[in-house]
Amino acid sequence: MPDDLHDAMLSDAMDDRTVRCNLCGHRCRLGPGDFGICSVRQNVGGVLKTHSYGQIVAMNVDPIEKKPLFHFLPGTMSLSIAAAGCNFQCEFCQNWQISQQPRMGGPSQGKATTPLQIVSAARNYDCASISYTYTEPTIFFELAYDTGTLAHEQGIRNCFVSNGYMTPRAVETIAPVLDAINVDLKAFRDDTYRRVMHARLQPVLDCLRALVAAGVWVEVTTLVVPGVNDSAEELGEIAHFIANDLGRHVPWHVSRFHGDFKMSQTPPTPLETLQLACRLAQEAGLKYVYCGNVSGQVDERTLCPSCSKVLVDRVGYTVRDVCLADGRCGDCGEAIEGLWS
Repeated sequence: MPDDLHDAMLSDAMDDRTVRCNLCGHRCRLGPGDFGICSVRQNVGGVLKTHSYGQIVAMNVDPIEKKPLFHFLPGTMSLSIAAAGCNFQCEFCQNWQISQQPRMGGPSQGKATTPLQIVSAARNYDCASISYTYTEPTIFFELAYDTGTLAHEQGIRNCFVSNGYMTPRAVETIAPVLDAINVDLKAFRDDTYRRVMHARLQPVLDCLRALVAAGVWVEVTTLVVPGVNDSAEELGEIAHFIANDLGRHVPWHVSRFHGDFKMSQTPPTPLETLQLACRLAQEAGLKYVYCGNVSGQVDERTLCPSCSKVLVDRVGYTVRDVCLADGRCGDCGEAIEGLWS
């Protein structure tokens, strides 16, 4: 057995040494030797194993605003880590070199790193949180869980940047150590998910509802891709889903697309389309909507939804001022949802 293998969580043994992985919405059924769609989880002798445990391919210190998380510890730094692999195959992936690496025949191994080493690095760099990001944290779930548990013991928060394909069982498992998550709601059409992401829409919606119910701080991002998910009808439906099913307080980040991977020739999202999404969000009743990937061209500040006072003054990833008193507007006293300290 290769020495990089680690027991995988959330699996069920079935007949003839097959196993069912219950980590994500694919729920892969694997015969002996088979890999899951993620290309990092494998049935080894009737036991589900993961190749991604401790195999770190990226580690950086980022502003928390880069995730993006705007209502979570603004102005702080987050140690950001990733392992290779993904359970999606998005044709516009901006990190495809590492997310698709195992699927494209490249090595899944990174630099062997333990949870203690990750938490120690976060402390050494004075990071308030650890972000599991760049690829899909679900595929290195076991490492995230162990690291997150240790981080909490040392007063460090944990964040996912995720495609939101976790099963309810996975959400229930990770929620006690997960403080915040930004979920990419990539479209609101199942056929788009099947064609462009090679996944399905419903598990993402179910995951988002489960995260909110579990008390995890949730923010949503939609990368607006011309010709894929940029119609007024679809953007409006996303806004109404967030407002009605998740809550009007959930921030929505609508981000500008720039061509990449298999869609490198697709033009950037017109600024007017992002502005349309913001108007539709306001009409749906969302309190907080932000445009991303257009630094300096749009207002990225957090305003009080009651009196419009500037509460978090930010430009790009830089926070210039935070004007909150115990999570409330300093002028009118309105409670501003988020995790501020």
